[in-house]
Amino acid sequence: GAVPEGWAFAGEEQDLQEMLGNLLDNACRWAESAVAVSVTRSGDTLQLNIDDDGPGISPEARAAALTRGTRLDESQPGSGLGLAIVGELAELYGGHVRLERAEGGGLSARLQLPAAAA
Repeated sequence: GAVPEGWAFAGEEQDLQEMLGNLLDNACRWAESAVAVSVTRSGDTLQLNIDDDGPGISPEARAAALTRGTRLDESQPGSGLGLAIVGELAELYGGHVRLERAEGGGLSARLQLPAAAA
């Protein structure tokens, strides 16, 4: 769907593509049947949520997943850099990424970033 007027990211387009690409790639890789994406704006902050209905990961493993070079499942392709890159880019803009349990038990990636001035 269309993004509401004034809901733009206050940053470089390629950085947003890198962050969303990594989060969507992970969600699609692990989802059983569905990935849900939502965006909300509160003041000067955008909250992007990407939820999947996959197996999820334990609270202990969530912090490790954001560490550069950590791979939680060696049977899946990947470098272990994706989530760490998302976290590093988000921090460059004064934002952050959190990993939580999704409603359906999968993983919910919550990316908070600055919104462009309306």
